[in-house]
Amino acid sequence: MVMSIIETKNLNKIYNADTVPVYALNNVNIQFDAGEFTCVIGPSGSGKTTLLNMIGGLDTPTSGEVIVANQEVTQLTGSARIDFRLHHIGFVFQHFNLIPVLTAYENAAFVMQMQGRSEAEIKERVTELLTAVGLKDKMNSRPAQLSGGEQQRVAVVRAMASKPKFILADEPTANLDSVAAFNLLDIMAKLNEEEGITFIFSTHDQRVIDRARRVVKMVDGKIDSDEVMKS
Repeated sequence: MVMSIIETKNLNKIYNADTVPVYALNNVNIQFDAGEFTCVIGPSGSGKTTLLNMIGGLDTPTSGEVIVANQEVTQLTGSARIDFRLHHIGFVFQHFNLIPVLTAYENAAFVMQMQGRSEAEIKERVTELLTAVGLKDKMNSRPAQLSGGEQQRVAVVRAMASKPKFILADEPTANLDSVAAFNLLDIMAKLNEEEGITFIFSTHDQRVIDRARRVVKMVDGKIDSDEVMKS
């Protein structure tokens, strides 16, 4: 039985509410099931990134609920929210958010270290993934020594390494050439199938959209369409 791992209820994010309100999210009701490989698409400003940030507990809604793995995320505060993200969610940020003084290996291992995983487990997992994305020879390089595409791959490995319940990925292939993008998508699809990690992408990239099993389109902060793709 497939279970819903994420649900939003009447979710709103409103800016300038006291003057001329701008709805980044407008009464969004949506569910995502465990094991999905889903794209959220739409024009810039449609609410894609805002929705992912709400699901991941990085932003707080004006009103409504976000329920993730049976936890009301919007009710968590401070250390409880940080701890929840650490143990349940993998993030791929559009601007990478790598730590400048750490190497590629150290950045990719960072979340697992925060979780208290053993050094042996970290080494095996991180080395395997960095090798798989073509960065075996760049493990000791710091972000400033890496290209934008290489930094992006490190950020994706960091998100995947700790085997989170699900990964929220904001434009994960935006800086990658076709070979690197397809290789990364193959790895994500494998982790989705073999480890059951749920992937939700915010993207404009047709290469990602073509691999999705569900495509949700947002327009002006609302769900415009929601389509399960034929295999």
